[in-house]
Amino acid sequence: MAGRVLPEGRRFLLRRRRDVLRLAAWSLLESAHTFLGGYGVARALDDGFLAGRTGVGLMWLAVAAAGALLGGLAVRGVFTGLAGLVEPLRDGLVRRAVAQALTAAVADPARAESAAGGTAVSRLTHQTEIARDSFAGVVLTARSFVFTALGAVIGMASLEPALTLVVVPPLLLGLGMFLATLGPMAAVQRAFLDADEALSARVGAVGAGLRDVRACGGERYVVEETGRLVDAEARLSHRLARWAAVRTLALGAAGRLPVVALLLATPWLLRGGVTAGALLGALTYLVQALLPALDALMTALGAAGTRLLVVLERFTGPPADPPAPRPPVRRLPVPPGTTPPAAEMRGVTFAYGPGARPVLDGLDLVVGPGEHLAVVGPSGIGKSTLTALLAGLLAPTGGTVSVSGAPALLPQQAYVFTGTVLDNLRYLHPGATPDEVRRAVDALGLGPLVRRLGGPDAVIDPARLSQGERQRLALGRAYLSPAPLLLLDEATCHLDPDTEEHAERALAARPGALVVVAHRISSAVRADRVLVLDGDRAQCAPHDELLTRSGLYRDLVGLWQPDAA
Repeated sequence: MAGRVLPEGRRFLLRRRRDVLRLAAWSLLESAHTFLGGYGVARALDDGFLAGRTGVGLMWLAVAAAGALLGGLAVRGVFTGLAGLVEPLRDGLVRRAVAQALTAAVADPARAESAAGGTAVSRLTHQTEIARDSFAGVVLTARSFVFTALGAVIGMASLEPALTLVVVPPLLLGLGMFLATLGPMAAVQRAFLDADEALSARVGAVGAGLRDVRACGGERYVVEETGRLVDAEARLSHRLARWAAVRTLALGAAGRLPVVALLLATPWLLRGGVTAGALLGALTYLVQALLPALDALMTALGAAGTRLLVVLERFTGPPADPPAPRPPVRRLPVPPGTTPPAAEMRGVTFAYGPGARPVLDGLDLVVGPGEHLAVVGPSGIGKSTLTALLAGLLAPTGGTVSVSGAPALLPQQAYVFTGTVLDNLRYLHPGATPDEVRRAVDALGLGPLVRRLGGPDAVIDPARLSQGERQRLALGRAYLSPAPLLLLDEATCHLDPDTEEHAERALAARPGALVVVAHRISSAVRADRVLVLDGDRAQCAPHDELLTRSGLYRDLVGLWQPDAA
């Protein structure tokens, strides 16, 4: 894991050399502060108070106090230099997260709508902030420990070289014990973030399909599956807590062994000629500088460091393993001299998860070339699921779905992006000629809307468009599309009946087939055939025939009549 992250980290620091050098320069003041703190105390005792020269002792204490002022001055410069490293790191991670999400969306649009979408949100928000805060904490504490240790070791060596022989080995031993816990803790942290991403993706997928989950009676399955993910994340959280306890024990060893070693070696040091002031200076270095810096370093590495390593792996490592292959939507062969149907479903069954009641069960359907089909049924019965299966966004649990060419799906919430009117209209057909665009605008009656928006080259602000205006632009986009099969999933629900009729007739007149999830009786009457979904039963016939064959359809027509009028 670290093998992929560390080279990226080195390259990042090399690109920010100026900020690194600025941070190091300010940190040298901390070394001076540490050095003067212990050295001043030692000289105040040996050369001043024990020698009977109180003025000299006070002068050396003043020198130690001046070192504290240097440390305070260093803090301001350190945080300025730190910002030059932290903010570029966060910006770079955000760009990577967006690039990864776009790559995943291009590779697998259906997955990008669910699991990958939840992962992208987690990385853009939660994980980038973890990386930003953790990186700042690790750099701040690691820098402080390095320069504090430098000042303390130089100070002890200046007072008496034997002091370093007593203090440094147990310090390194305790630090090594602590570093041994980082690998296992990082592994648990990685598993915890995996669980967090899985839970985020699951909740996103469930939220997007609540209506269908409710309709097919899949609540128990969804609750159980989501509960398992929650429980898994809770178990990993407990494991993290246990490793934190082990880290605390290692911290205690690293923080106490040097002091114990110094106290035990005191008689030997005194016999070797080490002065009381030097011993007090060494103790000052340990208690006032080195051990607090070590404590902060271990805390940062144990918590922030492992999180940072795991999070950065997600941004710098190779792409995640692709999802298990799903049964693709088959493309219908075109025998010479024949025209295949636009779409064909044979024995199609679909359920949202094992054990859930199927939304569609053994459905057979053939949509002829150029046919206009309306799909009706109660709310939540599976109309949107049907269009998603035809579009290839969902794979059937059983049976086969075959289509001729690449279909175009228009959902209820029309997608309009910031760009020109022309860019939005040509979104599904970038190579459309001006004449083709003009015919689409005329066929759908979009001329007044285009003029009101400022013309084809005017830039659209989606937030300033009504839902109906967005749907009309999306319908124009669909008209221009070369797709042999158009799927309108209540894509005209924000239009008045006259505008809806005009749009549907224009789309039905273009080459290709049209499947409309109807929300008005007029849409069903205009269609060549109507597919009535009724749980595990489905009937498909012209409007007049269904009135005599389907009680559900008669009921729906009765409910729709006031709206149609």
